[in-house]
Amino acid sequence: MRMKKMRTMNALGMWLAIACLALAPWLADACTGITLRSKGDTTIVARTIEWGGSDLNSQYVIVPRGYVSRSYTPTGVDGMTFAARYGYVGLAVEQKEFVAEGLNEAGFSAGLFYFPNYGSYEAYDSTRKEQSIADLQLVSFLLGQCASVDEVKGWVEKIHVINVDPRASAVHWRFTDKSGRQLVLEIIDGKPRFHENSLGVLTNSPDLEWHLTNLNNYVNLYPGSAPVQKLGAADLRSFGAGSGFLGIPGDVTPPSRFVRAAFYQATSPRRDTAHETVLQCFQILNNFDIPVGVEFPLGKVPCDIPSATQWTSATDMVNGAIYFRTMYDSEIRKIDLRTIDFAKVHYQAKPMDSVKSQPIRTIRVD
Repeated sequence: MRMKKMRTMNALGMWLAIACLALAPWLADACTGITLRSKGDTTIVARTIEWGGSDLNSQYVIVPRGYVSRSYTPTGVDGMTFAARYGYVGLAVEQKEFVAEGLNEAGFSAGLFYFPNYGSYEAYDSTRKEQSIADLQLVSFLLGQCASVDEVKGWVEKIHVINVDPRASAVHWRFTDKSGRQLVLEIIDGKPRFHENSLGVLTNSPDLEWHLTNLNNYVNLYPGSAPVQKLGAADLRSFGAGSGFLGIPGDVTPPSRFVRAAFYQATSPRRDTAHETVLQCFQILNNFDIPVGVEFPLGKVPCDIPSATQWTSATDMVNGAIYFRTMYDSEIRKIDLRTIDFAKVHYQAKPMDSVKSQPIRTIRVD
């Protein structure tokens, strides 16, 4: 197996990136994940990623088999060293090592979602640094090691997940494989907790079990339109279609987004093909784009970016493809893992957007 050494990162750049994510954790807690299945039972996982404080300078990374990485710790790049058993494609934020969503050649998908004020890891112990990995690198590590969700628990039991900067928010993770089985990992009080996520929805805090319980508060919602109701002598009629969803929460908090995602996902018609299902995922997640001004007091937006929703992705584990679009370019782009020879390809990290401007095509009328 060919081994490749991870390039040494500029230390100042690394700490600035972590500080950026640490100092304003409330800006980064708006990720929404859904899961759809085609009529052929191909599972597609999709998600958004948000950050209203700055441009995340997101990249896609191609990681070959045998590529060697080392984890960050509070004292530098001196944590666990790990080599990729499987090649993978990842979508990274701030630094190429911080993969937030990805797919490997075995059909295993992994992603992280922010989990502020609820998740908490074990304290870093320098005597265990060779078994310690930063939370923002756990996706990379498991993409390189796992072919199925069954393998995740075994690996998590062997390692110590840590926070590089104590000011940073915790995250939780979603793992899915070709079978459609999905597992969520949450680390609370230093203890890993695994949840079988048969619903397939994930947002942010509180924990997954709380969100599932909270759905019972919306037992009155249903697709379609409400029938005419009598109120004394008055007839109450719907103003338009979809009144069965009157009362669904419309704000951008994690609990409200979880409810909306659950109902939009559950009422979505099942498509014939995986391709159509991918497109349906993007259509549903259109509803979760967050305008950057929503997250700040009026006139206090700290940066000039088009959206707090910086990118949206969809992953087809069976057909080996990951799709994405960005706040700068709504065209859906695809990376087909079946066209990549992970034994020969070189490690590479490239910006998601070569030009940070939405293309507009003029229609010429004869």
